Amino acid sequence: MTLEGHCDERGSLDYNLALGERRALAIRDYLLQMGVPGDRITTKTLGEEMPAAFGHDESSYLQNRRGEFAFYGM
Repeated sequence: MTLEGHCDERGSLDYNLALGERRALAIRDYLLQMGVPGDRITTKTLGEEMPAAFGHDESSYLQNRRGEFAFYGM
């Protein structure tokens, strides 16, 4: 499983990539506490590069600040 960290468009590219990484790592830490084996989890930051909503308002920003689970090779 890959945990992807996403951000809204506000902030610099470097800041948003770092924020996306922190978001993915926070989810990973929670899953580890819940007993998910760490060797089954990877993290990836996408920053603001793949928005879920394309607006420039608070509603869109809320949708873009997220963590997503991605499953590959199943």
